[in-house]
Formats: sequence, structure tokens, C-alpha cells
Amino acid sequence: MKFDIPQSVQEIIEKLNGAGFEAFIVGGCVRDLLLKKEPQDWDIATNARPEEVQKIFLNFAGATKDKPATFYENDFGTVGVKIPNSLATPDLAKPDKFQIPNKIPNPKSPKKDNYEIVEITTYRLESKYSDKRHPDKIHFAKTLVEDLARRDFTINAIAIQIPNPTLPTGRQESQIPNKSKAPKSKSKNFEIKIIDLFNGQEDIKNKIIRAVGDPEERFSEDALRMMRAVRFASQLDFKIEPQTLKAIEKYSAYLKHISQERIHDELVKIILSPRPSEGIETLRKTGLLKFILPELEKGVGVNQNLHHIYTIYQHCLLSLKFCPSPKLEVRLAALLHDIAKPQTKRGEGLHATFYNHDHAGARMAEKILERLRFSREIIAKVKLLIDNHMFYYNPEEVTESSVRRLIQKVGLENTQDLIDLRIADRLGSGTPKAKPYKLRHLEYIIEKVSTDAVSTKMLKINGHDLQKNLRIPPGPKIGAILDVLLSEVVENPQKNEKAQLLKRAAILNQENLENLRKTAKIKIEEKKEEDDREIKKKYWVK
Repeated sequence: MKFDIPQSVQEIIEKLNGAGFEAFIVGGCVRDLLLKKEPQDWDIATNARPEEVQKIFLNFAGATKDKPATFYENDFGTVGVKIPNSLATPDLAKPDKFQIPNKIPNPKSPKKDNYEIVEITTYRLESKYSDKRHPDKIHFAKTLVEDLARRDFTINAIAIQIPNPTLPTGRQESQIPNKSKAPKSKSKNFEIKIIDLFNGQEDIKNKIIRAVGDPEERFSEDALRMMRAVRFASQLDFKIEPQTLKAIEKYSAYLKHISQERIHDELVKIILSPRPSEGIETLRKTGLLKFILPELEKGVGVNQNLHHIYTIYQHCLLSLKFCPSPKLEVRLAALLHDIAKPQTKRGEGLHATFYNHDHAGARMAEKILERLRFSREIIAKVKLLIDNHMFYYNPEEVTESSVRRLIQKVGLENTQDLIDLRIADRLGSGTPKAKPYKLRHLEYIIEKVSTDAVSTKMLKINGHDLQKNLRIPPGPKIGAILDVLLSEVVENPQKNEKAQLLKRAAILNQENLENLRKTAKIKIEEKKEEDDREIKKKYWVK
């Protein structure tokens, strides 16, 4: 098994080893390597204390006192080392040729401007979590074994060792039990060894999310780990191991102690995962959803009407599942677009109604997303989509002017997202055809009216320019000149430059425009028909 370890990570380990300390690649990056995925960030565990780490990297990569290479702004023993992006690949120059920018980034964000972050964390033990959120006190550990034992899941409790000649082999392996079954492999110039004390590789192979040690202890230490278990299952298409799942169900109420900011981060990752609907359903089955989106649970078991074969909750879940867009705001809108249906339902059976559920749902979604600490931009977009998801469109009845009003209402940049939400809504209702003729026709009209195909609006000058620069009085002559200019630009788009158009307009102003205008209109109409045929062909409409 070969791993591609960035030069910067290798050099950090070399420096820690060279100073007489242990250093191991740990956590999610190891899991990603074993899954043959590119790690998003890199974490190193060491027995060096934070102040010792900072001292070791005092002059790293050209750092100075005013522009330090490290930052340490937490209580968890994690020091961030800033790495110029140029050092992230093995083939580039040595670090002393690069300067570290004088900027303190958020260690949660691994990439900033022209540098990345590698986090170095001192081995630590978990202590009591009275608030189910933070350890009462941080205790540093002495061995890698202790550090791996306090991690959340077996797939995240695997370490990689890169032996270094500057540190005696005996010292490196003195604290690592012989029970490690991991194979040795090469990465560039290194023989690497995988330290797997909790059979995490086996769980990766079998696609299992399993807590390290006693799952009840792990979740009582940090209740967010329950949501992380669901998130990993959703992202990786893994199953949660029965005892771990049982512990989540038992301690689900602990999630109410977790801040909305931390819940927000995990929810976003679930929504953006390859299997978001499965993630939401697992949250419901384990009892976690009631502490995240209790409004969504109100649709469980609530039937709709003759237009729907699924309950409200099932429909919302399936709409998320079949949402064609990868955008967070569109997926959130798909999940929440019918959130107000339980409250607006009137009557029972096939003829139940849900009048104004779109507008009521938009207001509800706004409050939900505010509670979950989403940004103003995301909230505004989701609210807009839900508020307009019931837009009416029938090719036989709707005119181009009404489509222009829709574009004006929601914004041209949001029309495709609105169509994607309608597709999600349709597929979530059990309709087999994602994009019927009506939607294709709407896309055709939107493109037709929004691009101003073969319109004088595409010219780099307008009537005001002709009046100002050529002193032509208002009247039909201005329209005639613009029509002739447009016909010439249609033939040769390179002529669509303001100075060139004004020069040509001055010449046209001296001519009899009637015949020219007739010829121009013929060319324009031919171009319009040609463009219209192409747009219709694109959307398969007649």
C-alpha cells in the first residue's frame, strides 16, 4: 500500500523527531488515505508539549519573530503550523526560500490564501465532560496508545509512523503494542507503518462506524459525537455498528447541551453528503432530529392528498434525496419546502388542502435557519426558493411577459435553482419524470427572454448615446439607426464596439434609412428565428 505524504508533513515530522520527540500522522487524514481519498487536511500527534512545538518551529520556512510560523489559541494542546502552499508538493523548493505571511488563520480552515495549516496536537487524555460539550480539564498523555484510545471512532483512531534516523527505533516503538496488524508500506522515500490498535482498518473494509471502546462513555464525553457518527455514515456510505447505534439512541437527549454552531457544522456536512436523506432519517430514528429540526418531525405520519402518495415527512426526505443540485441552499429548500404543511392542512383524505403553505413555510424556514446559525445569505436564498416554489406555469396560458415578471421577482441568477427545487419536489412526490415538457418549455422561455437574443439591448450604444454624441433629436430615426447597426453586428460581432458604432452611426445619419432599415429587419428576423430554433432544440420543445 503506497501513500502520498506531502513534503511539508514529512518535514514537520522530521523536525519533531530530530528534536527527540515522537510524531505520528493521525485522524481523518489517515482514514482518507486508507479509503484512497485525498485528505482535506493533515493532523500530527506528538508527545511534545505545545510550547515545545512552538520552539521547534520558531524559524520554520523563513519565519521571523514578527511573522511566526505557528499559532496556539486553544485549550486542547493543538498548535497550527503555517505551510506555504508551494511546499505542499514534494517536487518544489526547500522551505527556507519561502516566507510565511503574517496572518493568524482559523485552524478549522486548513487552506488560507497562500498557505495551508498542519495541526500538531500533544497526546492527551479525556476527562469528565460535565456539560457534555467540553472536557472539564485537559490532561496531556505520555503515549500514543492513550491518545488513540480517547478518539471517537475506530476509523479515526489509526496512526501512521514515518521512522526517522534521527530518533532511535526503540524509542519510537516502545509505546506501541505488538498487536498492531497493520502492513508496512512505502510513501516516496519512507517506509511507513500503520498503527491500528482498535481494528479500524477492518471497520473501514466492512464499512462500519464503531465507537472506540465503550460507546456510552464516548458519547457522554462529547454528545456531538453522536451526530458525527451519523455524518460519517452519510458521507462514506457506512453503517453504524449496533452497540454504537444503541448508545446514540440512549443518549440522544444529550445533544441539547451542544451549541447550535457545532450542530450547524455537522448538519451542513450531512446535507452536502452523497446520501443526505439517509442521514436525516438516521437522525430521526436515533432520536437526534427532535433536537435539530423538530419542525420536520411534525410531518411524520401526516398524509397529504390525491396529488401525493407519501406522507409530508417522507416527501420532504425524498425531495432532498432526488434534489439535482449540489448547492447547500437548494438542498435545504428541498428538505424544508413543505415544512409548514402540517400547520396549514385543512380537511382529510384525498381533498385535503394546504393553502399558503409556501409562504408560511418560507417564514418558518427563516426562523429555523436563524436558530441553526446559518448565514444571512443562505437564509435569504432558502426563503426565496420556498416562497416561490409553487410558481404556476402552463405553456398554453403563460406569456413571455409573465416569465419576465417571474425573473424580476426571483432574479435570473435564481431561476435554475427554482427549477431544480421543482424537480426535487416532483421526484419526491413519486413522479417518475423529473423534467416534463412544461419545465423544459419554461427553461426555453427564460433563456429566450433573458438573453435579449438579437435585440438592440445587446449593442454597446443606445438611443441616449446617439442623442448626446450625434445630436440626433428623439424620433424614429434613432430606432432606424439602431436597427441597421444591430443587423451589421449580427453579421460581424466584432463591430460591437462603442467608438466604432458611433462612427458608423454618424455615416448612417446622413443616409436615407428606409431601404437600409427594411434590409436590417429581414436580417434581424432571420437571426431571431435561427436563435429561437436553437434554443427550442436545446430544451426539446416545439
